[in-house]
Amino acid sequence: MRHFDLTSLRTSFARGLASFARAREGNVALTFGLAAVPLIIGVGAAIDYSRANSVQSSLQAALDSTALMLSRDAATLSNSALQSKADAYFKAMFTRGDVNNVNVSATYSVSGGSNVVVNASVEMPTTIMSIAGPGFASTKIAGSSTAKWGSSRLRVALVLDTTGSMASDGKISALKTATNNLLTQLQSAASTNGDVYVSIVPFSRSVNVGPGNYNANWIDWSEWEGPPAYMSTWLANNSNVSTWEQTGPGDSCPFSNSSTGFTCTRGPSNDASSTSTIPSSGSYSGYICPSMDNGNKDTTKSGLYYNGCYNSVPATRTISSGSNASCGSTSNCSCSGSGSKKTCTQSYFAHTWISNARSTWTGCVTDRGSATAPGTSPGNDQTATAPTTSNATTLFLARQDTYCPAQASGLSYGWSSMKSAVNDLYPNGATNQPIGLVMGWHSLAGIGPFTMPPKDSNYTYNEVIILLSDGLNTQNRWYGNGSATSTAVDYRMYDSAGKGTCANIKAANITIYTIQVNTGGDPTSTLLRNCASSSDKFFLLTSASQIVTAFQQIGTNLTQLRVAK
Repeated sequence: MRHFDLTSLRTSFARGLASFARAREGNVALTFGLAAVPLIIGVGAAIDYSRANSVQSSLQAALDSTALMLSRDAATLSNSALQSKADAYFKAMFTRGDVNNVNVSATYSVSGGSNVVVNASVEMPTTIMSIAGPGFASTKIAGSSTAKWGSSRLRVALVLDTTGSMASDGKISALKTATNNLLTQLQSAASTNGDVYVSIVPFSRSVNVGPGNYNANWIDWSEWEGPPAYMSTWLANNSNVSTWEQTGPGDSCPFSNSSTGFTCTRGPSNDASSTSTIPSSGSYSGYICPSMDNGNKDTTKSGLYYNGCYNSVPATRTISSGSNASCGSTSNCSCSGSGSKKTCTQSYFAHTWISNARSTWTGCVTDRGSATAPGTSPGNDQTATAPTTSNATTLFLARQDTYCPAQASGLSYGWSSMKSAVNDLYPNGATNQPIGLVMGWHSLAGIGPFTMPPKDSNYTYNEVIILLSDGLNTQNRWYGNGSATSTAVDYRMYDSAGKGTCANIKAANITIYTIQVNTGGDPTSTLLRNCASSSDKFFLLTSASQIVTAFQQIGTNLTQLRVAK
């Protein structure tokens, strides 16, 4: 904005000429002398006007530079500090010595985004124009400059495949480099804390929401605290029942990988050593503790730990009584008394499941809800439905998974801690893209384990999920064996009826980028391609090094959402 006080000069000059034209007194010489005065003033006005233009250009350039400089840290400055820096910046760049009374002011606001407005004015002494009278001794020149940025804010969920196959071809190393580079880009796009938030959700077949949450009311402990589900099938065989009831301290482990999918350990701890004999002394005497499941009887339980043990409590029961009482083929049976008072009793062990303390949970959860069929209403593993204790299917099912990935982190601008977390990523386990994707969505929505920072009504918010995976889905809570593609897992993420996780996320106005790192010659993932918000947001990579380039391109696209104007 430019401001010259030269209009009044022109007006006064015009009045002077009119007054001179009306004058009739004086001689000819005086008349000609007086006639020269307005001519001289006119020439002086042109000279001073040219000077004022030059001053105005210098002032505006200094104002624009000052506003830009202040925008870097205006949000962190007090009003007095902002004014002080504005004055220093402006005077360092506006160095004209032919002006007086330099005044500078600056204001910062967040209405409709962040704004810095810098105003300045100077007094320029005139030269020849000053002979026109006291009112023309100087002219005021003023200007203003506005720097505006950050009317939109950015929230990004990084959903990162850390399954076992990421250990090959340098993929996990490239992922760490690419993610840290992207975090640097996003940090640079933030003018102030809160402009950009990022969450990081590593996944395999489960997601680690943090063992410190074991007291949270959004966790379903039914599987974690329960005995092995296959035990009910195993005990349906009468011969197994007989073996089970006669197993106690010092006896052989009744389980085997072939018969139950697990063996025995020396105690309830997940890292307890294996044993072929039930402990007969010590704190866990008589404890029959299942080992990690090998998936032989239920492939979806492969790598699952059971969090507890059966105790062994000696007990007896009457087999028969009366004069004809007999143990028959019943083991560990003896008879006492005679005649009608004869009684035959069996000694056995009663086994009660004793679950571990919840504080020993390692933090992993698996898919929510139930295994709905394709085309039906979406399950809670496909939505951002808030968990509630009145509906168990909305809770997050705790699992003690040997393939538990690194812990997820909610929305944050703690750039250093996020980079440290990225450096600690490790590869293991099967692929369950749907749980990674939906948990990324939960991190943006503040569902369950995640807290959503409040939003400021002065800003608009762009929410983005970046999903990277190096393979095809293999296993979730209900389907798959961990080694072959499972279309049943795929449809929960995307189905043609538009009821999968991808469609639900897009309906929530969240942009999805998907990246397939295909170093093994797998087919192009139609699932990932269809899940992306548009074709240009799907990346098919054939080498680990391309992860860095793809993340850089996405980072550039995201930072353009916060272009200053």
